[in-house]
Amino acid sequence: MKVAELLRKKGTRILTARMDEPVETAARLLSKENVGALVVKDSVGTEGDTIVGMFSERDLLHAVVEHGAAALKKPVSALMSRKVISCHPNDDLKIVLELMDRHYVRHLPVIDGTTLIGVVSIRDFIALRLEELAG
Repeated sequence: MKVAELLRKKGTRILTARMDEPVETAARLLSKENVGALVVKDSVGTEGDTIVGMFSERDLLHAVVEHGAAALKKPVSALMSRKVISCHPNDDLKIVLELMDRHYVRHLPVIDGTTLIGVVSIRDFIALRLEELAG
């Protein structure tokens, strides 16, 4: 199965944070939406949908351990993971799982050319596997 097929099944809703917004705002969105990561976009209007990082529960946890409650006042850009590991809609799901495993990430933005079209997560793979087992 390809990433594009998975996106058709799950939908392409993308939750994002701006790099200049407070971590507290991003953390509230993670909690409200019950997700583990947000795509971080550049806050400069001329850049459009440029992905500059990922902000995850793991980033938040490390920051709170290191900085305490002060971490919540920092901008997302100070705590996000800047090295973005992504995949393409034509990638095979096995390749995507290998990327997640190799880079210790659970969420991958899906980029078609230069356009962000979705995010796949380890939870999506669990849902697929459960569907197969029920099948």
